[in-house]
Order: sequence, then structure tokens, then C-alpha cells
Amino acid sequence: MYYATTYPSPVGLLTLAADEENLVGLWIEGQKYYGGSIPETVTEKDEMPIFDTVKKWLDRYFAGKQPGISELALAPRGSDFRKSVWKILCEIPYGAVTTYGEIAKKMAQKAGKENLSAQAVGGAVSHNPISIIIPCHRVVGSSGSLTGYAGGIETKVKLLEWEGADMSRLFVPKKGMG
Repeated sequence: MYYATTYPSPVGLLTLAADEENLVGLWIEGQKYYGGSIPETVTEKDEMPIFDTVKKWLDRYFAGKQPGISELALAPRGSDFRKSVWKILCEIPYGAVTTYGEIAKKMAQKAGKENLSAQAVGGAVSHNPISIIIPCHRVVGSSGSLTGYAGGIETKVKLLEWEGADMSRLFVPKKGMG
């Protein structure tokens, strides 16, 4: 059984989803793949310890603090490959960015392979079911392109600015590039 509640944030209304003990989803209203990892019916339930913990974490995050991801019980649903990519996302420091290619290199090393497709990594990143907390917004193209954010490029920019990321080499691609 899954439960949901909402959280009003500076980047829009967030929907939180959880099982009895773990956060399994966090989506920005209107984002691509909204609720996609939870095929079962979700019951509205605002009062749950996991939701209280996540909302306090988000309060601190949006207050400019740097709460640790490890403070939260997360259980994103996905393939082993996607979960491995999401684990690497959790290692990207607050206010920093990395590229899809860098994540692909780390994944290849872990798998004992020579290389791995950055596009495969991009697919896993874009299907991250716990936006903001699992920081997929910190992944950019190798050229500095701010591409591939299911919550929208404007939201990605806001979150990176919120974290004080160095935006000097980053750019929003022209239409049709991502």
C-alpha cells in the first residue's frame, strides 16, 4: 500500500509518496513520469512519520541548509541498473554538478566494463522517482548544457541557483536540442 501527501515548495507543488516506512516518490507538479514508478493505487494520508521527516528535510533544503540524503529512508523503485545510477546521484555534492558521461564512467568501472552509454545513464537519471532529494538536477551535458530534467529546465536552473552552483559554464539549450 502506498500513501501520498503534498508539499508546497518554491519550485511548485510537490507530491510525496511512501510505503509504511520509506519515501518512494517525490514529483514536481506536471513533471514528466509523474507517479510513474508506483503502479498501485495511492491513498492520501498527510500524517505519517516518513512524511513529517521528509517535509522537515525539504524545509531545511529550501531554507538554504544542506541536509544529508542519508537522513532519509528512501526506497526508489526501479531496475538494479537505475538504482545504481540513483546511488551515484546521491554522491554528487550539494551545489556541484557532474555529467552523464562521468556517471557512465563510474557505472562502467563498477560493472568491470570498458565503457557504458551516457544515453543509458540519461534514461536512468530521467526516471529518478525521488526528484530534488536524489539530485538528478545536478547532472548536465558534457558541454555544460542544462538538458534532460523531467521537472523542466526552468526548475533545474532554480534548484542549481538555490544551491549556489557555479552556473558560469552552464547554458540552456536552444529548442530542439534536448
